[in-house]
Amino acid sequence: MQPFLFALQMRLLVVFSAFFLLTSQVFSQLPEPPAAATGFGKVTSYDEVVAYLQHLDRQSDLVAIDSIGISANGRFLYALKFSSGEFGTTPEKVRVLIFAQQHGNEQSGKEGALLLAYFLTKPENRHLFGRLDLALVPQVNPDGSEINARRNAHLADLNRNHLILTEPETQALHRLFDRYLFEASLDVHEYYPYGDDWKESGYRKNSEVTLGTATNPNVAGSIRDFSLNSYLPFFRDYLTGKGFSAFEYCPGGPPGSTYIRRSTFDVNDGRQSLAIQQTFAFIQEGMNGTDSYIENLERRAKGQCAGMMAFLEFIYENDRRIKDLVISARDSLMNCKSDSRVPVQMEHTGNGTTLELPLYSYASGKDTLVTVSDYRPVVESLFHVTRPAGYLLPAANRELLAWAGRHSLNLQRYGRNKEYRIEEYLIGKIGTIDFEGDTIVDPEVTCREYQGRIGRKDFLFLPVDQLKGTLIIYALEPKSMLGLVTYSGYSHLLKAGAPFPVLRVVKKEAKK
Repeated sequence: MQPFLFALQMRLLVVFSAFFLLTSQVFSQLPEPPAAATGFGKVTSYDEVVAYLQHLDRQSDLVAIDSIGISANGRFLYALKFSSGEFGTTPEKVRVLIFAQQHGNEQSGKEGALLLAYFLTKPENRHLFGRLDLALVPQVNPDGSEINARRNAHLADLNRNHLILTEPETQALHRLFDRYLFEASLDVHEYYPYGDDWKESGYRKNSEVTLGTATNPNVAGSIRDFSLNSYLPFFRDYLTGKGFSAFEYCPGGPPGSTYIRRSTFDVNDGRQSLAIQQTFAFIQEGMNGTDSYIENLERRAKGQCAGMMAFLEFIYENDRRIKDLVISARDSLMNCKSDSRVPVQMEHTGNGTTLELPLYSYASGKDTLVTVSDYRPVVESLFHVTRPAGYLLPAANRELLAWAGRHSLNLQRYGRNKEYRIEEYLIGKIGTIDFEGDTIVDPEVTCREYQGRIGRKDFLFLPVDQLKGTLIIYALEPKSMLGLVTYSGYSHLLKAGAPFPVLRVVKKEAKK
């Protein structure tokens, strides 16, 4: 080898060695999140969150910060996008969304997310981004967090706003989802097990981190089964291996006074609103403190972080299976291959099984198992509709058009088609029905062929052969438990003795 070539190679070797050494030092020198750096003596403020995210963006080649919206009080909402390349552009990778602190007084989700961001920038975790891209939103509700309040600055519960999307924070989250169509999502919360009714029973729930799967029956069975039978056991084993107690998220109780169910099937929360778009979607609930959001904060944050890491590790190990399940389910939904019957009223029922529920005994001061006999893990249909081709929204109804716009739905001018007929509902007596302990409207309806005029400028056509097709059906059917009419801003659409203003477009051969 010629001397000058040898010298050049040696010089390049020195340069590359110095580069990799510098890179290693940058990763090793990344500071801990603010709360961790101070021993978790206080929660991280909004300004500290932003400064830390910006620091990670500057220091790590894996991370890019993205402003996704503005809160009700004018604070910017941020996502950290982790990728080994250009985010969201590699078809083989699973696109993952994790978001925390929709409820401002649930601080451990935010702190756990910041810990997760810190750990993901370490060299030993870079392998994850060979198979997935992650968007991490540590704080959906900064306004509530700053005053440790559950709701946002408009006094709205963000995790009950994913159907109507009236709040800037939920709008920002769904714009982010619509942009990348994430295939997996995790909504991080806290649960409060210290209520008086539980104290009177002598027990309380005591699992440090719990996980809720998708339960709505219009989520593909393949996704629901894989979530329940594969990821949930993995999650519990992973958390146990890290020294945290873990269980399935099971609202309800105390045992003996009321039933225990497998979470909700409503689509107005962060998990089910994405699951109904055939997403591998979950809710994670860490255990809250008794009377202070600082109490045991370090343990709570680390448990939440471990749960989020479990999610990423499982996706890494099962990337092809998850990708295939989601692609197949979304293709079926978009091409209307799904079951033609859509349940719009449902109930939680038992299937003869009992639940061995881990609880803390106030009497003994120890953990114990209590057998729950009134356990209702199944969601059954009470009333269904036939999946239509779409709906006609009155062009003059600004609130309905605005709702469709907030969801980025595909609205079209309606052109008459001989293959379709137009139906309308006549609303009869408006009664009530129980929905997971709440009382909501339950109108009597008669479906009949529409006899009115359909002018080109009178209605806009909203087809259901789109990713939010089932959500559209839930929203616009007047008997739907999950419908717009169950919200005060839309309740006036139901008038006894009057036609429902939204029309159904169905194929002529379709039957009720």
